[in-house]
Amino acid sequence: MKWRIVLVRPRNPLNIGAAGRAMANFGFGDLVLVAPFDPVWRETRSAVGAGHILKSARVADSLPEAIGDCNFVVGTTTGSRRNLDRDPVSLTEFTSAAQELPSRLRGAILFGSEKTGLLNEHLSYCHRLVRIPTTAGCPSMNLGQAVAVCCYELARAAGFPKGETTVRVHSSQPANIQSLDHVLDRAASLLDLAGYFKPKGRQAQLLKLRRLALDLGLSNHDVRVIGGVLAQLEWKVKSG
Repeated sequence: MKWRIVLVRPRNPLNIGAAGRAMANFGFGDLVLVAPFDPVWRETRSAVGAGHILKSARVADSLPEAIGDCNFVVGTTTGSRRNLDRDPVSLTEFTSAAQELPSRLRGAILFGSEKTGLLNEHLSYCHRLVRIPTTAGCPSMNLGQAVAVCCYELARAAGFPKGETTVRVHSSQPANIQSLDHVLDRAASLLDLAGYFKPKGRQAQLLKLRRLALDLGLSNHDVRVIGGVLAQLEWKVKSG
């Protein structure tokens, strides 16, 4: 399902920029601003690093114009300054349920002004009201942060966007049995020198070591490191 981020009467260019950056982070590209303050919008459009999201963003004079082609509209609210006609659901509850909506639909998520939030008139256009769980002492969130949290949760529920950056410590494959046996043979030799094994229990202890090595899920990289350590220890023991 395609989602549109709608900012209603935003007042801070930094928040608009942060919202655009968050959208780019999580694979969203449709941004509409409803009646933004002209100086604020001009400043945002010229901001360094605003990116393609802000360059392609559209401005609408009214909320109906911004969401006229949308089949499903969600309003974000803390519920603390409005007499709501229905209970808002939590963000995680909504994003889980949103995956059941038909993919052909177009959805919009509304975010209100930093000063007033969404008014009752704006909320009247919403099929669902969503609340980001926050503490009672500080219920409202910064606009840019709220957009980031919502985009993250929608992307997470959908499996994240294609082309997601994956960070790996190393890409070494799991060690094969031959490599593991080589390390175990070297470990057994060192343990023999140290007098670790009891004559009648050596075979049983070696089987336990093999099971331990398998349970650890060692990679080829791990095996090379451990093999190098054991080789150095063995050399040191033999050299006296």
